[in-house]
Formats: sequence, C-alpha cells, structure tokens
Amino acid sequence: MITDSRKVLVPAGVVGCLVVVALQLALSVREESQTWDEGDHIFAGYMSWKHADFGLNPEHPPLVKLLATVPLLGMPLKVPVVRNRYFKNEAFLDGRDFVFGNDADKILFRSRMAAASLTILLGLVVFAATNEMFGGAAAFIAMALLVFEPNLLAHGATVTTDMGVSLGIFAAVYAFYRYRRRPSAVRLLVAGVAAGFSLAVKHTGLLVFPILFLLAFCEWAAERELRSARNALRHTGALMVLGLIAVLVLWSAYGFRYAARPPGLELNPPLSTFAGEVKPHEATAILTLARWRLLPESYLFGLADVRHVADESQSYLFGKVYPHGVWFYFPAAFLIKSTLGFLGLLILAAAAIATRRLKRPREVLFLTIPPALFLLVSMFSGLNIGLRHILPIYAFLIALIGGGVEVWLRGHRRWIYAVAGLLMLHAISSLRCYPVYLAYANEAWGGPENTYRLLTDSNTDWGQQLKGASRYLKARGVSQCWFAYFAQTAADPAYYGIPCKPLPTISSLWLGELSDVPRLIDGPVLISMGTLSGYETGPGALNPYDHFQRLQPSARIDHGIFVYDGRFEVPLASALPHVYKAWRLLREKQPEKALVEAQAAAATEPGAVRCQLALGDALRASGQAAEARAAYERALAIAKTVEPEFQVGWAKRLEKNLAAQ
Repeated sequence: MITDSRKVLVPAGVVGCLVVVALQLALSVREESQTWDEGDHIFAGYMSWKHADFGLNPEHPPLVKLLATVPLLGMPLKVPVVRNRYFKNEAFLDGRDFVFGNDADKILFRSRMAAASLTILLGLVVFAATNEMFGGAAAFIAMALLVFEPNLLAHGATVTTDMGVSLGIFAAVYAFYRYRRRPSAVRLLVAGVAAGFSLAVKHTGLLVFPILFLLAFCEWAAERELRSARNALRHTGALMVLGLIAVLVLWSAYGFRYAARPPGLELNPPLSTFAGEVKPHEATAILTLARWRLLPESYLFGLADVRHVADESQSYLFGKVYPHGVWFYFPAAFLIKSTLGFLGLLILAAAAIATRRLKRPREVLFLTIPPALFLLVSMFSGLNIGLRHILPIYAFLIALIGGGVEVWLRGHRRWIYAVAGLLMLHAISSLRCYPVYLAYANEAWGGPENTYRLLTDSNTDWGQQLKGASRYLKARGVSQCWFAYFAQTAADPAYYGIPCKPLPTISSLWLGELSDVPRLIDGPVLISMGTLSGYETGPGALNPYDHFQRLQPSARIDHGIFVYDGRFEVPLASALPHVYKAWRLLREKQPEKALVEAQAAAATEPGAVRCQLALGDALRASGQAAEARAAYERALAIAKTVEPEFQVGWAKRLEKNLAAQ
C-alpha cells in the first residue's frame, strides 16, 4: 500500500514543483521587455529554420535558437531584408526590426516559453540524478531549492544559451555517472548525446570534455585493484567514442553542412580575417580546424568571437570599473546573487562531506569536480559580464546540497527545523525580487535595491525594464524626455509608447545609430544602470553620465533605471555622436566631412580624450600633420588624468599615433 501510494505521490510532487517553476517563469517574463541578446537569437533561429542561415549569429551554436523559434514558424511574420552588414550589426539590428516590426509581445512570450522547456527538463534531470544518488528525500530538498532559485528563474525563460548549457553539462555528467556505475553501449550513447547537446547550445559546452576526462581519471586512480594500462585504455576508448558521438550531434545541429551561410551569402567578415584578430596560437588552432573542415564554419567563427570578446571586455564589481577581467569576479558574484538560505545549506552539505557523514565518494566526486572546474576556468576567462556565465554550477550544487543536507535530517530532530528554516529563507528571499529576478542580490548585500552598486549588465540591467518605464512615464503624463538605455539598439522603446529621445550609449555608437544631442537638456532624464555605471565607457571623465552618479534620482524603475528631473549639461554625450560620425566618415574615405564632425566634437567637449583623438585622426587624414600632432598631444595629456588602469590603453594608442606622425 505504501509502495502504491509512493508511486502516485512522488510523480505528483515532482510535477507540482515543475508547475510552480513554469508559473513563475511565465508570469515573470510577461512583465519584462526584451533583454539585450534575445532579438538577435530569435531572428537568427528563425532564419536558420527558413533559410538554413547559420551566419547571422555565429557567436553561439544554434540549438537553443532553433528550439525557441519553433512556435514562430506558423506565424505570418514580416522579415527584414538581410543586407550582409558586419555580422553583429546585421544580427542585432535585424533582430530588433524582426521582433518589434511584428507583435513583439507574442513573439517574445512564445519563444521564451519554448526556451523555458529546457529549465523544466533540467528540473527533471536534477530530481532523477539526486534521487538515484541519494534517495527521494534528498531529491525533494533539491527540487525545493531549484523551484525558488532566483538565478535559474532569472534566465530560465529567456532566449539565451545559459540554461541550455546548464542542462547539457549536468545531463552529460549524470549520464556518464550512470555509465560508470554500469557500463553499456546504450548508456555511453546517452552520455555522448548529452555532451553533444552541450556543444550545440554554447561554446562553453566544450568544458564538458575536460570535466568528463577528469572524472574518468579520478575514477581510474581510485580503482586500486583495477588500476592498469589496460583499464586506462578502456577509459580512454570510452571517452573517445563519447567525444565522437558528441561531435556528430554538433554537426547535426548545423545540418551536417560546413558553410555557415547558404549559397550566395558569406560571413562578414570572413572567418580567415576574423580569426586573425585573436591571439596567434588561438587563430592557428581555429584556422587549422577550418582547413580540414573538422567542425562547422559557424561554430569556429563563434570560437574566435568568444576569445575576441573576452580579450576586449571590461568588468564592473563593487562599484569599480576595470579595463579587464578580474579573477575574483565570479566568486564575488556568486556570494552576492545566491540566497542566504542556499549558502547556509551549502555550508551544511560541505560539513557533511568534511565530517564524512556523507559516505558517497563517487557521488560527491561527480557533483564537486564539474562545478569546481567550470568555476576555475571562468575565473580566468576574462569575460565578466554576468553570473549567468557560471549558471551551470547551480544544478550540481543543488543536487549536492540535497544529498549533504539529507544526512543531517537522519540525526537529531532539530536539524529538520534548521533545514526547513533555510529552505523557507531561500524561497522568501527569492520571491521578494519577483518579477525582476534578474536584479536579485541577497539581504547581506542590501537586496535587489542595491545590486546596481555591486554588479551590472545581465546581473541587474539587461534591458528588461521598458514595460516598467512605460508605465511610469504614462502615470506621470510625460510626453518629452531623454533616455540613455543600455539596450537602446537591441530593443525599441517606442514600441512600448516611451516618448523619450535617445541619448548615446556604447551600443548605439558602436552600431552607428547616432542622434544629435544638445549640450543642455531638460528632464526627465532616464538612465539605465548598465550605462550609468560607466562599465562600457570607462570611469570618471570617460563616462558621459558620470556626474549623474552624484545626484539623487527622482525614481527607480525595476531596480535598473534611474530617473532625474531638472536641467542638465551633457557635453560628452553631446560630443560623442560627432566623434563616431567622424570615425565612420574616415572609414568611408571622406576626410573633409570627418574633420567637420571632429571639430564639432572638440568644440563641444575639448577636455575629452575621444574628442581630441578623433580630431587628430581627421586632421591627419586631411594632410594637416602639425595640427594632428597637437591634437594627439592634447589627447595624451588628458588620457594621463583618467584612472591609472585606463591610462594604459589610451596612452599606447596615442603614442602609436604620435610615432606615426
């Protein structure tokens, strides 16, 4: 009777937990506008289905994009004309036009809920793994954690790759664990398919190979009686077969075609050119794989882009902007954005392992090696733009907590109250951040209201607040305003009835969407925190909105947008469109027109290094060498006044220009 009852209650409990997850995801994303990458992914996925075009968003493998856009295939949609621009410009601008040129809310909701299926599947796999490793009680503790994990909820229904790779790596490790317990061809095949899924959703899925190799090595080293060369060869052979299966799965995601784009279209720039921009040994490896066509062209292009972005990315942590990655970024982000209940339970699990109460060495190995290796690699990757890049570690830690905490429950009754209290703290803390889970920070750091002081980009401001901004402006009856919006070029504020004129951001300058801005503007002025922080432009005088950081905002919208009322001077924001117009005109071989724009920039903000650099470039192209040298010298003097770490890059560039005079 008990057994029959359990057969009903256990599945019902699992389904109930997953329904709660699905409801939170659905209700949350309905309140959020498009985040930075989603339009790019959605358009690329749709075009992959319709035209087998894998070159619009080669930064990422296609599997999540293909899954997310299945619900769009039957819709009558207007599709922008592909103009074969530089690949990032093409994907982001066409992605925005595709989403907001149709019913954006319908496209986003359908795509997001399709992507959310990966989160639901991850929940099932985590339950199955924890149940097999530690039993039913541990599995339900893990499910309780997963249901209210704010970081999984923040990214669980966005059309991005992070949940996909979290599922893929965890599933591959779990499948390999099952293979090691009872080897069979079927179990090895399942592990290979799961590893291939990891590769086909995100480039960091490549880490599945060193993870599985390290697990196999540790298993071999622990087999004292069976430790031999023959046994090592057996391990190696299994891994080679697994790897071959995984690569076949990757190729299948690209339709077993090498070329990134269909006939008549080429990558812009070509792979040979783009790969040349990364470090020489990395370029050699990528181009060798391309020469032998061992991996799809689009996948290889994405590998080059991963390295390119990591080498050029800045970081923002604890209110400080760094011109490079910092090794302590991810440990700090983990401590800030994990609930106190989760961290308390993790400490309990660690104590169970340290005191040997948890006597499951193989299971502990399979749940600690993968997150440790993933975190270690991420710490030195140089790419510090969000906790989401270490999201895969959560599934392993959740399962480990389930097993580690369950052993304490077998002891004194008081542990039941302690564990229940920590689980309740975890759930309440997470729900306090609803519906904007993206901005979550735990109470020790001031909660979501304070996240912007500690972290930026996809940790708090990823462009998800347009609906909230629209409601705020309509409630105030605002018809004229200015908006420096982090995702300005990736989304369309006007779609939500936001009447603001755009202020320049790095993305709008980079993508060439340049609007004239007067030196003096009247509020309300809305500035999203990713822009206000100076994370992309640099700190202090390099940030056109630095002076707003010392003002008291009139309002805060969805933990990510500040509103300022009054009249404000914005000289650098006014000058920057002229700077980037000048550089664009120089690329187009129009030095006379470029000089006019550069002179306008320097007149508007003569104390900005970018303005003097653009003026020097335009004067040099116009044949005015002496004047160009004077502008470069002024720029170098200004560069030496900015924060020391940011002086280096600017000084090198200017000294090179002066040496060329």
